[in-house]
Amino acid sequence: MLISTLQKIIYSAIVTGFLILIGGCQIGIPKARFGTLPTATAGSAFLDPNHLGGHSYFYSPLEKNGIVYTCKTGHIDLTHLRWNADYTLYAAKRTRKALMKKRKGFSFTIVMERSKHKMTFGYPENWDDLSHDEKSKIAEEVSLHTGPYIAYNATLWHEILTWFGVRFIGIEPEFHSSFSWEDMYSNLIGTKLAIEAMQDPNHSYSKAMTLAIDRELERLGVQSRRTAIDAAKKMKGIWFKGGTPVTGNFFVKTMKKNLDIGLGDGFVTPTIVDGICEGVKPEPLAVPNLDILSKYGLTMKYEIYMSEWEKGRILKAAHQGGKGKTVEPDKHFPAIMEFIKKEAVEKYGYIID
Repeated sequence: MLISTLQKIIYSAIVTGFLILIGGCQIGIPKARFGTLPTATAGSAFLDPNHLGGHSYFYSPLEKNGIVYTCKTGHIDLTHLRWNADYTLYAAKRTRKALMKKRKGFSFTIVMERSKHKMTFGYPENWDDLSHDEKSKIAEEVSLHTGPYIAYNATLWHEILTWFGVRFIGIEPEFHSSFSWEDMYSNLIGTKLAIEAMQDPNHSYSKAMTLAIDRELERLGVQSRRTAIDAAKKMKGIWFKGGTPVTGNFFVKTMKKNLDIGLGDGFVTPTIVDGICEGVKPEPLAVPNLDILSKYGLTMKYEIYMSEWEKGRILKAAHQGGKGKTVEPDKHFPAIMEFIKKEAVEKYGYIID
């Protein structure tokens, strides 16, 4: 999600005021975070990896969000990472609660979006015969798989909406931030680290996420802020163009797109900049799946209901010209991504992974 500095200030003021009013009450849905582009242009935020601030599921002005660079993954957007981590926790908790109470399912809408994400569960015949402890054990295990799956696909949907021209805030052209080369891998790392944090017995979730982020970046070979900027500068005119001190990221055009969402081999491979870390290969990361459900005779149907103006075009791409009112990630994302890939190459001339 890419927005202007003025929009950030306005939104931060609204959120701060709201939090004062509620007096510290918990908010279920994860908060919005403000993304940036991995481009060496005014308006992009590159971070010192030694000063990333503490992760916070709820609002915290001390949390740092922006771009870092690691040898094994290239640029990483901490905004996407944190956002996906929190949606992983949120979806896992909603799943566990639904299974324990044998609810039909649950639904949610991502902050600032209009699409509704709906989960519907199917239960085995013996579900009611299981003890509370048996259900609890199963619900816990299942939620650790459905949480990442839901979060990853929900934020992949965000990229799809942006590609088709949906604007979430104001008039800023967010299309060029869609599927920028660091997006999907950053999302995926967030789901992975969330599971680590959720299983940390010694720390709160936010503290555990802070520690998990530091550990993971160190393992991946995180570089200095200067190196992250230099890596972006190296690709100016190749992977991106535009942007001035006056316009900031408003007119930046990203020419490099990573459209690898894990179709085929089940892994997302990151995009790295050649010549930054010699002799290091990119590290693929497995995408979440729902294989665990069949182990316990459970099923989950994930449907997305749209109300955006761009609904017609997206549904047409999803159903390959046929009729359909909803989008299901496993069924329809491959067709949508094939449509996007074709547009990226034939219509826009982008460089794609």
